Amino acid sequence: MSDIVASAVKTLQARMEGKSLPGSVKFVIPGEGTVLIDGDTVSDADADADCTMTANAETFEGILEGDVNPTAAFMTGKLKVEGDMGLAMKLGSVL
Repeated sequence: MSDIVASAVKTLQARMEGKSLPGSVKFVIPGEGTVLIDGDTVSDADADADCTMTANAETFEGILEGDVNPTAAFMTGKLKVEGDMGLAMKLGSVL
């Protein structure tokens, strides 16, 4: 597991404390690994998910830190979303 993925798992676990998603979302960071949020669990598992988001490390870290707007990243092609778009939108409100 890369440092980026390890840090993201730790950060997202803290943000998900007491919260839950009605499904699973996987972040794919090419060359680094994956982060899976399944209900209220966050891990570095590379499992099937209801929604898969793919972004490079710089974009992913920017989204996580609040410096990059996920919608803008999606609209400019820096963030790709496959699967349940509604679940992707719910993720934003949970975090």
